[in-house]
Amino acid sequence: MSNEVSVRKRPKPGERRIQILQALASMLEQPGADRITTSALAAHLSVSEAALYRHFASKAQMFEGLIDFIEQSLFTLANQIAERESDPAVQISRITAMVLQFAEKNPGMTRVMVGDALVFEHDRLAVRMNQCLDRIESMLRQSYKALADARGSPTPTVDAQAGASLALSVMLGRLQRYARTGFKRVPTEHMDATLRALLSL
Repeated sequence: MSNEVSVRKRPKPGERRIQILQALASMLEQPGADRITTSALAAHLSVSEAALYRHFASKAQMFEGLIDFIEQSLFTLANQIAERESDPAVQISRITAMVLQFAEKNPGMTRVMVGDALVFEHDRLAVRMNQCLDRIESMLRQSYKALADARGSPTPTVDAQAGASLALSVMLGRLQRYARTGFKRVPTEHMDATLRALLSL
């Protein structure tokens, strides 16, 4: 009987991986957190480092798990917005707001998105995170192009590139400030006024 109880308490396949990623994200939420070592992560979970490596081949793979979550979350929502909203101005507003709201709700992920949690990690992680942000900019560029066309702009392609670049710069600036202030200055600050400014180009 006691054996059955202990077996039930053991995490299901995949559960331990999720617990490890949640712990890593939680540690990244600590303002001023230094580089997170696998020994510190193992101590946080009250397991051995060997237990971590049964689920992830390396710490880089753990960070890749966080980036997977960021990508899946952002692009699932961004694609839903693009499909549901025909007005390009609404697309721009909602995609921008969605990214800022996601970051505000996930401070640890914010540090991954802006790259400061990846400084001492494998170069491919920063490359992948940058590719994710490039995809967000590309989606915004399509919406800005449609907006410029609808407004009769003589230079819709240039307008689209400038608008999407500015929107991404605003997002990254807000995220950087959020991380730098120990998560005190929220990225959604003055959201409505910010979105109006981004649409007045």
